[in-house]
Amino acid sequence: MAQNAPIARPQKPEFATYEEERLYRKRRLAAACRLFAKFGFEEGVMGHISARDPERTDHYWANPFAYSFGTIKVSDLVLYNFKGEIVEGKTPYIHRGNTILHIPILATRPDVISAVHTHSIYGRTWSTLGRPVDPITAEAAVFYKRHALYDSFALGEGQNLADAVGDNRAIIMENHGIVTVGQTVDEAAYLFISLEKVCQAQLLAEAAGTPKLIGDAHAREIAEGFTPHRGWLNFQPLYDGIVKEQPDLLE
Repeated sequence: MAQNAPIARPQKPEFATYEEERLYRKRRLAAACRLFAKFGFEEGVMGHISARDPERTDHYWANPFAYSFGTIKVSDLVLYNFKGEIVEGKTPYIHRGNTILHIPILATRPDVISAVHTHSIYGRTWSTLGRPVDPITAEAAVFYKRHALYDSFALGEGQNLADAVGDNRAIIMENHGIVTVGQTVDEAAYLFISLEKVCQAQLLAEAAGTPKLIGDAHAREIAEGFTPHRGWLNFQPLYDGIVKEQPDLLE
């Protein structure tokens, strides 16, 4: 290797057909569901992940209603249109909590391929404090000035929530939980996993004392340096691990 040559990093694949890209997105979605089950993010039937269809961009794939995240396969995924109707899928049950959140976000943000929301314990706990997370670690600084608070009980979900998302990476729904969005399923899922851990870390740090914050300039630099590619890249070890552990998710 030549001295000072750039170090190659994995890159998101390019696709020759819509079918190839659709399968890729659906596999990522199923893998994210399995990971969320493994990490304990399930709470009854609450929780959903979307993947915009690459061809019919006003349609999206999602986990089926009332299925365990831990059993979901690619073949279980449901295709919704932006009217909130099931277009493809083995279940007739429409997840209304899914449609009122994902449709407005995907319709408002054409760059967003995926949105994620579950009632995970640390995000849910932090959401009761009515505060954004602080840049106390590099992971937390990824969300610095890139997330917002939103009162879903007062304002509902739907378009008001989509407007609150704006160009943010995440929303803390007060007394409810967290939402993340991304330009790939990989990015959105990684951001959710990371923000959940960020909430956990801040709860632990504040229980122990008063955390020191990363300064504004450095926090902004970290947030601005975290690109959609970095979000995609950070999900790859998680994807590889869960596929090797639970290969049936690809069926």
